[in-house]
Amino acid sequence: MHDAAALTQALVGARRQHALVSAADWAQALQTPAEAYAVQDAVASELAWFSFAPPAHWKSGGPSRDATLTHAPLPPGGVRASGAAFDDWPMHSRAIEAEIALRLGHDVSPAQADELQHEDVGRLIDAMTVSIEVCDSRWREGAQAPALLRLADLQSHAALALGDWLPYARRNWPAQRCEVRIGAQPPVVRTGTHSLGDPAWVLPQWLRHATRLGATVPAGTVVTTGTWVGMLPAQEGDEVSVEFPGIGAASLQL
Repeated sequence: MHDAAALTQALVGARRQHALVSAADWAQALQTPAEAYAVQDAVASELAWFSFAPPAHWKSGGPSRDATLTHAPLPPGGVRASGAAFDDWPMHSRAIEAEIALRLGHDVSPAQADELQHEDVGRLIDAMTVSIEVCDSRWREGAQAPALLRLADLQSHAALALGDWLPYARRNWPAQRCEVRIGAQPPVVRTGTHSLGDPAWVLPQWLRHATRLGATVPAGTVVTTGTWVGMLPAQEGDEVSVEFPGIGAASLQL
């Protein structure tokens, strides 16, 4: 029977063997987001990603403020400083998301997360930076796989590059410009296109999710907060750079 436990083993095998799995074979394995998150946790446990420390990096985001956001802890090793090469990091395909990452300046307990409102989040953040997420999928269907299967697969995460940190300050996000360059492709330029209108909007939902099993999220934990440019195709060997004028820049080599 294709249940969540079997799905966990399929995803673990896909990662260990650098293989693709057909989503069509698992379309009925998950019925709720809670089940998808349980698979995330089980895969992480099988692969011992967080055996010695809680997740240091997360992704969070969604299409609008009215939507339920999605979250995923990011495996260590695939998070690197700006300028890093990822030619050693196994990927089937590559897509680029340009984002702002935020860093917690304080521990956040489950009780604090439960009470957190959007207007309170500024006091929790000590720094921000430009981030580049590389997306990939263990599903053969990629972005066409069912949403719950993509969520179970860390919301299609592959790797992350982080720029230099600067002190957090609220900005005029609707006027914020984002510039992306991928290999020889024409530059992509967007202004004010974060789907939530403010990267910090993710914090209450993300922190309630991250503390849902009773753990405190420690100071220094980083969350990247959703793309400003959708998912842009990239190829092995491409150089990628992202700039948010007034905040900073980041780059990576695929």
